[in-house]
Amino acid sequence: MTSRLEKTERPVTWGFIFRVILKAALLFALCNLAFTVLMPVESLGQLSLYNTLLPGRERLPYGENSAQSYNLSLYNIPAMMNSHIVARPKAPDEFRLLLIGDSATWGWFLENKDTLAGRINAGGYRTASGKRLVAYNLGYPIMSLTKDLLLLDAAMQYQPDMIVWLVTLESFPRDKQLAHPILQNNSARVRRLIETYPLKLDPRDARFVEPDFLGRTIVGQRRALADWLRLQLYGVSWAATGIDQAIPHEIPLRQSDFDEDIRWQNSTGPLAEDALAFDVLAAGIQRAGDVPVLIVNEPMYISSGKNSQLRYNSFYPRWAYDAYRQQLFLRSQASGWYVLDAWDSIASDEFTNTPVHLTPKGSAQLAEQASVVILRIANQGAK
Repeated sequence: MTSRLEKTERPVTWGFIFRVILKAALLFALCNLAFTVLMPVESLGQLSLYNTLLPGRERLPYGENSAQSYNLSLYNIPAMMNSHIVARPKAPDEFRLLLIGDSATWGWFLENKDTLAGRINAGGYRTASGKRLVAYNLGYPIMSLTKDLLLLDAAMQYQPDMIVWLVTLESFPRDKQLAHPILQNNSARVRRLIETYPLKLDPRDARFVEPDFLGRTIVGQRRALADWLRLQLYGVSWAATGIDQAIPHEIPLRQSDFDEDIRWQNSTGPLAEDALAFDVLAAGIQRAGDVPVLIVNEPMYISSGKNSQLRYNSFYPRWAYDAYRQQLFLRSQASGWYVLDAWDSIASDEFTNTPVHLTPKGSAQLAEQASVVILRIANQGAK
């Protein structure tokens, strides 16, 4: 038997090794070619451990220190949405609120229970028809109305009953609309929005990321693939700890004294109407269709320190912010928009490191104000 086996064994030759390597290389090349044609990264985002094996996150993934926050920032919109509790089926007795906005809405230096969405949910509010008011936090750091519109567009599939859109003047400058990396890395989605509504934004903006052939391969997309995988893996640590951002023990406070500087966006006035992207705000309301949109001019810190007669805070000189509020009032009145102007409704002590980031107490106060208006609109039967 041994002699027969020895006779059937074939020696490994360099030719055999070469053929194996060649076949592997051809298979890898074919996989990469198929990958460049299909570009399945967004489709991969539909696959998620969240809301199945893992609980869904209460806010969109965003992180600057993954080791401490069990979170990360990525550009895959479907992966972000499918990691969130909003992707769960809508309950029959649920009046679904989607909250969109910047880092103040997301809840910078706030635990999930202390965000605006968390405080609304803790209130146990019900509509006149008995439905539970359930708020979903779809805020995302960085101020840009176009970033908000991008996320609103993606979230409409989740059957909202109302959109609550928190804005501030820093969300409006036209030249900042496409500055957010999540917009630059979702050029096809953004271009579709620009063309559909249409928006006064350049669809050929040089900041859009347009991968070449190599950039569309598995190798070129390795960062996006790794981010998707890391999002799933961090979910285990997040589910065990509930930590999705690193909150320091001592939070630095916002600036309260200022130089004699009244510039905003390198201008000392007046505020040109076309400099603000009201068309993007109008596009979001149009995208919502029959779903009512409540625009909340979010509260901000108002200083009483040095040169506070010139500036409300480090973000805004008084002339610019007052002109913005006037424009927002006129636009909303002419268009019939629902607006809650909460700009000066929270005491200055209830802001943390920036003029728009609230303390837990400030967030609770805003939730009380907003819930009154939300219920009023909901009970009108607005659709």
